[in-house]
Amino acid sequence: MIMTEPPTDGLREIGLQALRMMMVIRRFEERLPAYSAEKLIRGSTHPSVGMEAVAVGVSLALEDQDCIASNHRGHAHCLARGADPGRTLAEIFGRSGGYCGGKGGSMHIAVRELGILGTNGVVGAGIGLATGAALASALRGGKEVAVAYFGDGASNQGILAESMNLAAVWKLPVIYVCENNHYAQSSSIDDMVAQTQISERGKAYGVPSFDVDGMDVLAVNAVTRSAVQGARSGGGPSLIVADTYRYLGHMVSDTLIYRDAAEVETWQRKDPIERLARALQEAGLLTPDQRTAMENAARDTIDSAERVARSSPAPRVEDAFTNVYGGSPEA
Repeated sequence: MIMTEPPTDGLREIGLQALRMMMVIRRFEERLPAYSAEKLIRGSTHPSVGMEAVAVGVSLALEDQDCIASNHRGHAHCLARGADPGRTLAEIFGRSGGYCGGKGGSMHIAVRELGILGTNGVVGAGIGLATGAALASALRGGKEVAVAYFGDGASNQGILAESMNLAAVWKLPVIYVCENNHYAQSSSIDDMVAQTQISERGKAYGVPSFDVDGMDVLAVNAVTRSAVQGARSGGGPSLIVADTYRYLGHMVSDTLIYRDAAEVETWQRKDPIERLARALQEAGLLTPDQRTAMENAARDTIDSAERVARSSPAPRVEDAFTNVYGGSPEA
């Protein structure tokens, strides 16, 4: 099934909120390369500039008790779910003020109170975690829904087939969200995937599967709401494949020699922030001055987050022995 047209009330219902969230995420992600160049970040980070509509559209369809399992490109998922930008950036910097005390870094951010089961450096690992969370919900007789984010590259991991099959058999309340940005690091989906219409894989397991324009936050939100309603009412899992694109490289050091500028420009003309802002203005729901104020507010939010992260101290050596299996050294 292809979902391209959002409901007419979506713009009025969540349009301004979605625009604010996407602006904050964009400002946050755009600064990561400079932080890496400044040596504030150790190891790789994976920006999702251009892909904000997926995280925001999905998150605005969830309730507080629901949970998500993310991947290596997961900052947007966390921020859209309600993570504090300052604590998130502090974690990426490896500082003690981060959500995991600086131990997790970019690819291992978990926030229990927000239902964030963690970003993850293992390709496709979040698929199993979300399926397990959905099983726990079903066994408790609860109404919680779990979301697994993964990319087109992870669609080739065996855990997706195994998880979808079990979820379909047991009618688990889980939604598999594939952010198809067309590249698994530097490998094009056309070169690496035999069946490039990933939604067909869900259909093979009897899982309702949807293709959606991942550059349209309202369309993503509409299809996710439908999937959430089905999962919460006992209808079982769904697969959503969002067609999207990352403007920057796979990681900060990416040379981007595998794609050309014309391709990037084509996708940038579909920019989710510009697209939503234009729709809001045409509907009389946003003025140019209001948009400028929102952009300034997003910048100020990330300025504040940067101050928090920079001022947070590094973890102490003895902190390495806390919050690990078995408890403290005295235990």
